[in-house]
Parts: sequence; structure tokens; C-alpha cells
Amino acid sequence: MQKIDNHKRINDILFGPLERPALAWLAAHMPKWVTPDLLTIIGLLSSLLIFVSYWLTQKSSAFLWLASFGFVLNWFGDSLDGTLARYRKIERPKYGFFVDHIVDAVDEVLVFLGLGVSPYVTFTIANLALVAYLLVSVQVYISTAVHSVFKISYGKLGPTEIRMIAILANTIIFFLGNPLVAVPYFGQVALYDVIVSAVAIILVYIFISSSIIQMRTLAKVDAEPNKKN
Repeated sequence: MQKIDNHKRINDILFGPLERPALAWLAAHMPKWVTPDLLTIIGLLSSLLIFVSYWLTQKSSAFLWLASFGFVLNWFGDSLDGTLARYRKIERPKYGFFVDHIVDAVDEVLVFLGLGVSPYVTFTIANLALVAYLLVSVQVYISTAVHSVFKISYGKLGPTEIRMIAILANTIIFFLGNPLVAVPYFGQVALYDVIVSAVAIILVYIFISSSIIQMRTLAKVDAEPNKKN
């Protein structure tokens, strides 16, 4: 097992060329009173805002905009806390890893449950997507412990892209409503259900394919000492 506080971070995402310079600029211009812990709290509170906003869409679809704003705030807090710590050279590797990903798990639960209590996504589908996201998260954390490589992007897809998909979906639903879409074998399905289901399928594929690849790799690694003996 590798040391969790000395891992390599891989985040090769589609929006990386835009995100990395933006985070670097923000870290360099943050006031002294803005700390990594404060940013983590902002990220957590923003996920609560997303949950409440989706719940309030039962009253008005205008709250979809508030949910989208919550995703922007969540990106700001969740993505910048580690960057700021590294910029100021005040990293706490073990504490940061633990707290960041405990908060991530809470964020994921609040976001998907929020979708489930909205009038746009079936509660069952929202929960299946949550399970898929948590499976990928668990796989990432185990891989970090085994390989000392923290990989949070697959096929250019990472948390930032998931947030962008959510914001785009909110915008589409606000202007078009939630029309029914013909899906083979399933009949008429609400558009937002289709979007969330597609995300869930992609996440399950990532979980299965990545797990198989890593199992094969680790089997070869463990076999090497036996060959030498």
C-alpha cells in the first residue's frame, strides 16, 4: 500500500486548459481571510443550496437558476480549497484528503437527492445515479491508497464537467420544460430522467472498465515477486 499523503494527482479534464489558469489566478488574488477550510465550507453549503433549490422547483422552475448558481459556488469552493493550500504552501495532506472527500460524499448525496425531490427527475433514477457516482468515488479512493495516484478524470470527464452538464440541463429544462422523449424499450421518458440516466450509465461504465483494468494490473504486480522466487 502507498502513502496516502504523497499521492500524484491526475485531473485531465476537458475544461482543464481553462480551469487550471482560472484557479491559479483566483488563488493568487484571494484575500488573506479566505482560507482553504472556508472554501471547503462554501463548497458544502453550496451543495445544500442546490438541494434546497431543486426542492423549491416544485413551486417555480425559476429556482433552477439558483441551483445552477449553487453548482458554480460548489466549483469555486471545492476546486479552489486545495489549490489555495498548495499556493500558500500550507498543505495538510492527510487532513485535506480526508475532509475534502468526506465533504465530496455529502455533496454528492445532497445534489442527487435534490434532483430526486424535484418534479423533473424520478426519485429512483436520481438514487441510481447517486449509487453510480459513489461507486466511482470509492474506486478512486481505493486506487489512491493502492497506487498513490489520485485520478479524478476519465475520458476528459471529471467533477467540473458533471457540474457543467447539470447547469446545461437546468437551462434546457427551464426553457423547454421537461418534455417526454421516446426511449427504445422504455417508452416515453422525461428529458431530465434521460439526462440523469445517461450520466449514471457513463459512471457505471467508468467504474466497471477502470476496475477491470486495475485488477489486471495489480494481478501482474503481485505475480512479479513469485516469478523471482
